[in-house]
Amino acid sequence: MSYDALLVISFGGPEGMDDVIPFLENVLRGRNVPRERMLSVAQHYEMFGGVSPINQQNRNLIATLGEELEKNGPRLPIYWGNRNWHPLLVDTVGRMAEDGVRNALAFVTSAYSSYSSCLQYLQNIADAQAQVGPGAPRVEKLRAFYNHPLFIEVYVEHVRAAMAQVNDAHLVFTAHSIPESMAANCDYAMQLAETGGLIARELNIANWQLVYQSRSGSPMQPWLGPDISDHLRTLAAEGVKEAVVAPIGFVSDHMEIVYDLDYEAQNVARELGVKMVRAATAGTHPLFVKMIRELILERIDNVPARFVGSHGARNGLCAPDCCAIRG
Repeated sequence: MSYDALLVISFGGPEGMDDVIPFLENVLRGRNVPRERMLSVAQHYEMFGGVSPINQQNRNLIATLGEELEKNGPRLPIYWGNRNWHPLLVDTVGRMAEDGVRNALAFVTSAYSSYSSCLQYLQNIADAQAQVGPGAPRVEKLRAFYNHPLFIEVYVEHVRAAMAQVNDAHLVFTAHSIPESMAANCDYAMQLAETGGLIARELNIANWQLVYQSRSGSPMQPWLGPDISDHLRTLAAEGVKEAVVAPIGFVSDHMEIVYDLDYEAQNVARELGVKMVRAATAGTHPLFVKMIRELILERIDNVPARFVGSHGARNGLCAPDCCAIRG
């Protein structure tokens, strides 16, 4: 199979106050979330002028990746489409069809496997193709990369840099929480634990914890925990004075980083007398960009998939019900 384009797919985010409510309505469409809850989340965006960093982060990544592919190949044009905000995926797939793209690879800006971070994106692709019609390109998603050695190395560097700002910190890894019913049908929690363990091993750190953040569901529904703020309280009660928080569940900064960690969790830490240092996300780190190129070469040139840890590289297409939400 020959490929003639790369499609970068992400969550999307508002870029002004007028975008916030329509964006959140897209995110929450089909979900039983009270409007009051949506409006409270909108206030998080209002604190930052209605702008989420995620779109600009993706522009930066695409520009850097384009330079990498131009220099080292394969020279694929890069397209960009989002699930929830402009450029919307269906519009991008339509433009690809107009440009004559027939077979594309897709890089989704999530390292892990779950309904919302993998299967839902496959459904988004299929929906966009259906709306575009028979001329829509074929699109194959690149594999989950949570245990790619370059991904691990990026976060090793970022955690090391954060640790240099403290004396004796407890290491905390964070990821977006999901309902336990969703987690029961996927490898999300296992993959996160392996990623955290691999990073900690490289840094020779035995004292670390995986926690979760940004839960958005009903208080009556169990979600993965512990929550980052609750964990900070536990650490403070145990006499911990410093914590490095590394958001390994995210590849770039967006609202779940700048509000939930840099504002909300940081305020909790400050009230507790805990010095909290947040490690950087992957962003446009050269090794992260190099990793994306390697994922492309796995498909184009059958380059052996690289991984660390005990679970191997998840290659090939997922089963139709992989990560599906069940009752």
